[in-house]
Order: sequence, then structure tokens, then C-alpha cells
Amino acid sequence: MEARRTRLTAIVEWVQRTRPARVLRRYSDANGPILAQGLSWQAVFATFAALWVAFAIAGFWFRQPSPLRDALIEGLTTTVPGLLDTGDGGAIKLDQLLSIGALGWTGAIAAVGLIWTAIGWLGAARAAVRSISGLPRVAGPFLLLKLRDAGLTLIFGIAVLVSAALSLASTAFLGTVYAWIGIDETAGIAPLMTRGASAVVVLAVDWIVLSCFLRFGAGVRTSRRALLEGSGLGALALGLLKLLGGLLLGGATSNPLLASFAAIIGLLIWFNLVNQVILIAAAWTAEAGGLPRGRGRRSELGSSP
Repeated sequence: MEARRTRLTAIVEWVQRTRPARVLRRYSDANGPILAQGLSWQAVFATFAALWVAFAIAGFWFRQPSPLRDALIEGLTTTVPGLLDTGDGGAIKLDQLLSIGALGWTGAIAAVGLIWTAIGWLGAARAAVRSISGLPRVAGPFLLLKLRDAGLTLIFGIAVLVSAALSLASTAFLGTVYAWIGIDETAGIAPLMTRGASAVVVLAVDWIVLSCFLRFGAGVRTSRRALLEGSGLGALALGLLKLLGGLLLGGATSNPLLASFAAIIGLLIWFNLVNQVILIAAAWTAEAGGLPRGRGRRSELGSSP
């Protein structure tokens, strides 16, 4: 009996020393689940704000059907299940989104407030990541911080367009290859290969975006290997979430008592999962890079953590 207890204790101690266990402990000790819940509320409003401003400014480019528009809509639907209502239900009707008019004076004033909401999530996410990474909060001129967040928000928005364009390009390239070698792109394993190529492109973009957010957005300075490892695992987890998005949210929003709020509840659940993935990826990066645990004192903007 004593020998079994000793072996069990040894196994438990070994498990606790493994990196996944250390990552989850760091995530839990830093109140990661609570931070993710707070970020989820901000993410919902930030997404609505970003979509309204984007389509008010450049929506006329997408009012006419085009392959790029279809790829963008498909990308948004996959990235955030339940966001766009394309006929199966969602928080925003696609027709209303495409009919947003150009910005007038009142619209421009409203856009400023909405942009402020959108970049607010980035600042909150940076603080959460640095807390989990055991780094001090970034201090510096308020306006400079907000300008940097606005720039990063714009870059991430462009990344969504780039992802859609690359996915469209990969599909077109494979269609050309199929035609060249005489394969029907709608038969056999051809459709599966096409979807696989699109998934690889999206995975690569997610990997790059998450790496850039951890390094430049949150200012996590660690080894390149640790950064790529943590962001790569995060990108894989995000890809799995997108693949299972409908299944994950279907049961949670099927309660008839919640029918009137199902879309918003689904978005909150989705963004909670996404934010948890981002923060766990940050915790993995911190553990892989040997970063300390616990909050430090405030540091100046641009200084080494």
C-alpha cells in the first residue's frame, strides 16, 4: 500500500513538473479565466464597432458581389460563428451590414467613439497578457499608447482582409492546377484538398497575427523559439475552435428560454473561448521563455520588461 502511494505521489509530482501543468498553473494563478471573461465583453462590442466603421468607410467596395467579398464573409463567419446572419441566424443581418451608408458628420463622430471601443480591447488584452507573463504594466504617455493600439487594430483588420485574399488565391491556384492536370475540382478528394489548403493559409495568418500581438502588442520579450512555440499552439487551438465552432455553440444556445438572446450569448461564449486560448498561449510562451510569475512594477513604454 505504501509503495503504491509512493508511486502515485511520484507520478503526481512528475505531472506537475511538465510544461502543460506549469502553463495551466500559471494561467490559473494569474486569474486567467476571470481575465478572459472580462475581455469577452469588450471583444463583442469591439467587433460590432470595428465592423460598423469598416463597412461605413469601405463598404461600397463590397456591396457588389465578388469572390473577395464572398471570401471575406466566409472568413468572418468561420472566425466568429454566429456573428453574421447569412440565413442560418446570427447577431448581424448581412443585408443590414452591406447597406451601411457612407460616414457623414454625425457618423464620423460616432465612428470615433466606436474606434475607441475597438482599441480598448487591445489595451485590456495587453494588460492581461503581461499579467500572465509576470511582466509589469506598460506605462507611458496615454495618447501614445492609444495611437499605438489604434495602429495595431488597423493592422489586425488588414490581416483579416489578407487572410481572405490568400484563401481565395489558394483556392484559385488549386483550381488552375486541377484544370491543368484534368481533375474535376468538385469530385473525389479535390474539395477536401481545397479546404485543407484554405485551412493551412488561415492557420499561418493566425500564427503570424498571434506572434505579432504577443511580441509587439503586449511587449512580451522572450526567445524566438518560445514565441513561435506558444503562438503556434495558440493558432492550432484557434483553428480547432473554428472547426468545431458550430458544435460548441449549438448546445449552449439551444435553451428555448434564451432564444431571444442566443446570438449574443453565443458570441460571449465564443469570445470567452478565444480569449482563453490567447491567454493560455501567452502562458505557454512565458513558461517556454522562463519569464517570472506575478505582477511587477510599472515600466516605461518601450523599455525592456
